[in-house]
Amino acid sequence: MNFQPIPCPKSRAGTPRAFDGVLVGILLVVFVLSLFVGRYPKPGILNPALLAVDPLARQIVLNSRLPRVLGAVLLGLVLGGAGASLQAVFGNPLIDAGFLGVSQGAAFGAALALVLGLRAYSLIAVLAFGMSLLALILSLWLAGRFRYGGQILRLILAGLAVSAFFSSLLSMMKYVADPLNQLPDIVFWTMGSMVPMNWKRLESAAPVALLSLGLLYAMRWRINLLSLDDAVAHSLGVRSTTERRIVGIAAAAGVGVMTAACGVVGWVGLVVPQIVRTIDGPDSRSVLPRSMLGGAIFVLISDTLARSVFSGEIPLGLVTSLFGALSFAILLTRRKVELAR
Repeated sequence: MNFQPIPCPKSRAGTPRAFDGVLVGILLVVFVLSLFVGRYPKPGILNPALLAVDPLARQIVLNSRLPRVLGAVLLGLVLGGAGASLQAVFGNPLIDAGFLGVSQGAAFGAALALVLGLRAYSLIAVLAFGMSLLALILSLWLAGRFRYGGQILRLILAGLAVSAFFSSLLSMMKYVADPLNQLPDIVFWTMGSMVPMNWKRLESAAPVALLSLGLLYAMRWRINLLSLDDAVAHSLGVRSTTERRIVGIAAAAGVGVMTAACGVVGWVGLVVPQIVRTIDGPDSRSVLPRSMLGGAIFVLISDTLARSVFSGEIPLGLVTSLFGALSFAILLTRRKVELAR
């Protein structure tokens, strides 16, 4: 895959405005359908007319499904945008938002809270988000201490080491957890789910997530320059090290806070940007916002399927992993994915 910015603002699929309109239209349709798809009053699509006469239906849609749907959209926006920006900045299409150890750190933090008997969401969220930031700080610190390879390779190697470290700590938490009371909660949380999402949880996660999205969107044209060779980027006045860290911190903060809110959800940030680049080309000015929209569509569809296909709900992370792995395998068999550097 070539990450070099393209001079022409038009995508391969047509005009950018038309493509954006299609994505926004799909998102709106899926959003509305997700509000009314469920198991009340019977499996299928709820008649919107019931909202005027059935208080329970109104309660389910407005206080249960609506915050859940909004949370799924926000999660998809964050994962898609973080994946697209990190892949471009570090010149590696096989990177996702968790490569700095952020997701693994958040998972360990939540598991630690559960093992310590801290059941309140606020305490779980604080530990999960704190450990995700610690993982990011450790990755950046180790990258500065490594003496092998360039700065991008050092950061990737540091992220792999930190990810393995926190994954080991998570496994330790599973080993020492009470198999009857604590272990099921830890396993369910690490699979990712929108079940706990409510208005309070959404309000607590939204500010950091929206700030992350806004910063990445504002830097989308700088990400094109950061995808160039360091010498070329420096000649254009780009402070590569500093700006890469800004992008990494913004992406990690958004992923960390959403992981703290709904658990670990994988493959979205890896697969969605690949699909967008296949259709649209490598220009981050368009790939980044379209990966955000594509991520929101992907997560929203996955969550709707997770809660409506079977009588019991499937963890969201299992659904995204299933469709993500299949999509990635198809991409690899139909086109060549190259590392930029």
